[in-house]
Amino acid sequence: MSFTEVAAAGSFTGAAAKLNLTPAAVSKNVARLEAQLGVRLFNRSTRQVRLTEEGERLRERTATALRALDEAVSEASQARGDAVGRVRISVGVSFGRQYMVPLLPAITAANRELQIEMSLDNRPVDMLAEGFDIVIRGGVIEESSLVARRIARLPLVLVASPGYLHARGVPAAPSDLAGHELLGVRPSGGSEIPWRFRRPGGGGGFQIPLKARLWLSDPEALLGPALEDAGIAQVGLHHAMPHLRAGRLKVVLNGQHDASDREIVLHYPHRLYLAPRVRVTVDALLAGLAGNRDLHARPDALPPSFSA
Repeated sequence: MSFTEVAAAGSFTGAAAKLNLTPAAVSKNVARLEAQLGVRLFNRSTRQVRLTEEGERLRERTATALRALDEAVSEASQARGDAVGRVRISVGVSFGRQYMVPLLPAITAANRELQIEMSLDNRPVDMLAEGFDIVIRGGVIEESSLVARRIARLPLVLVASPGYLHARGVPAAPSDLAGHELLGVRPSGGSEIPWRFRRPGGGGGFQIPLKARLWLSDPEALLGPALEDAGIAQVGLHHAMPHLRAGRLKVVLNGQHDASDREIVLHYPHRLYLAPRVRVTVDALLAGLAGNRDLHARPDALPPSFSA
C-alpha cells in the first residue's frame, strides 16, 4: 500500500497522511520493496518524487489488482444491495467545489457504510490506472470506452461588470471588442482559449484574435477581475449565474457569441455489474446535479435584465 499511495500522492508525506504512518515509515516500506524487486521505483529529489519507468509499470499492475480485490468485496455485498466501501471520484476544482461538494453530506448520511474520497484536480487522469471509480470532466468530450453520462451542457458567455460597461461602453458587435479590455484564458502548458462568434444569417462561425492584457489559467478565476471592472471575460454560464442574478455582471453580445458545444460528463468503467457503492453514488450525484437550475441555464433563455 505504501508504494501505491506514494505513486498517487507524489510524495511520502502525502502517502503517510493517507496511511496514518510517518513519512519515514513509508519511505522504509518503499525502500524495502525496491530491495526485494532489485529496481528503483521512484526518482527522489528534495522537492518531488517521480515514478521511474519500472515504477510506472508496477503501478499499472497493482492498480488493476487492487481494483479487482475492491470489486470482489463489492460483489460479495451485492446480494444485499448495500452501498459498502470506498468510492474514489476525480473532478475539476471549480466544478467540484461549487456543485459536487455540497451533495456529498446527504449521500454519506443516507449510506452509513459508504466512504467517498473526492480528488479536486484539473489534470487529465487515467481512470483505471489511478483507481478512480468516477471521473467528471468538462469540455468537448471525445468518444471513449468508458460509460459516459452527460450531466449538462456548459455554454460560454461574455460578461462584464455594469461599472466597466458604463465607463467603456457596451459592444454592439464583435468588431467593437478591439476597443475593450479583454480577459483571457490560457491553460497551463496549453494555448489560449479563443472567442468564437456566429455570422449573421447562419453563415458559419469565426473567431477573433484575443489581444488580452490579463491571462489566467482557470476560467472561473476570471470572474474576480471582471467583477472588479477590469474588462470583458468569457466564462461558463453556470459560474456566472449567481453574479448575473445579483446584477454584479451583465452578458454582452448574447446571440452573436458562440456558446460552444462544451458539456460536462460523468464517466465510470464499462462493466456488466456495477458495484452498489458506485451505482448509489452515481445515481445520487446525477439526481442532485439535475436539480441545480444554474447548471442547466441557457444563454437564449436568460431574462432581458441579465444582458447589457
